[in-house]
Amino acid sequence: MNKQVVFFNGMELTTDQKAFIQAHEKEDVHALALRYSGEDMPFLLAQIAGRQKAEKKIPSWYRNRNLLYPQHLSLEQASSEVTARYKSSLIDGGELFADLTGGLGVDFSFLAPHYRRAIYVERDEGLSRLAAHNLSELGLEHVEVHCRESEKFLPELPCADLIYLDPSRRDKDGRKVFRIEECSPDLSQLTSQLMEKAGRVMIKYSPMLDISLAVKTLPQVSEVHVVSVENECRELLFLFSREPIERLYHTVNLNKAGERQVLTFTKAEEEREAPYSASPGRYLYEPNASILKAGAFNVTAHRFALQKLHKHTHLYTSERLVENFPGRTFQVKEWFRADKKSFRRFAATTHQAN
Repeated sequence: MNKQVVFFNGMELTTDQKAFIQAHEKEDVHALALRYSGEDMPFLLAQIAGRQKAEKKIPSWYRNRNLLYPQHLSLEQASSEVTARYKSSLIDGGELFADLTGGLGVDFSFLAPHYRRAIYVERDEGLSRLAAHNLSELGLEHVEVHCRESEKFLPELPCADLIYLDPSRRDKDGRKVFRIEECSPDLSQLTSQLMEKAGRVMIKYSPMLDISLAVKTLPQVSEVHVVSVENECRELLFLFSREPIERLYHTVNLNKAGERQVLTFTKAEEEREAPYSASPGRYLYEPNASILKAGAFNVTAHRFALQKLHKHTHLYTSERLVENFPGRTFQVKEWFRADKKSFRRFAATTHQAN
């Protein structure tokens, strides 16, 4: 059996295995490994570690005790529930959906219910078997699971309403990679085939990817979604269009309650120079992580009637408070120029600066 699912025969937990996992799921797995032995212990520890991660990352999965988890690497790249739900809000549904890099199946499990037929493709045998079990336990009986290479399966795929891919960001030696050409599959070589097969294509990449370089490599991109959770940039989504349209950039900051801050702009809007201020006003603003990653610096100033403090310092100011600014807002109590005399005076009277 593939190394992703270790010491596990079949796809059903025994009563004793379930009891062990439930009794110890709040404990440190490294300490448990020293206390217990047995042929199935590596598998049981992987389940405990998986449930510990799922409790925060995929809470609806955590509540289902029949789901199984692979080793850490697959969980690392898997989407969180909050970002998977965001993806599902971008689609219209339809007849056929295909995920060509199925992985753990988190995104698939939230996208598939919107389609009458759903195809999961994964090259790893252990993961594909595990996904077949989990998707059934989640009540998704209309899915097909294929253990295949996405590049080889794509020519056989019927025309779909949506194709989704999340290319692997590890090379053959397990090292992290970020460039499109280094990920697997290399979508710079598959774009034309994908567009022939689907009315819509959605791609997920690491937030470490250079957006400007990505849209040059994948010119069919019609929408870029920069997605953060609690102001931490988590992923980049690229949506393809067959028709040439002006590309839209969406900066999205989600919280775990499902609320979202969204700023949408075009490249032409960002090219319009922002106004500047030589000194801070009564309020200071720092944009959220998605805005900064997307480079929406001038747009932010114009959209919220703010002034930038400097071209290369992405802080903004105003005399009047801007409600619901997508980022952090500070009230300026005092400011001084960056010279030694002013700094000494400030340091002598200030014990805490934040």
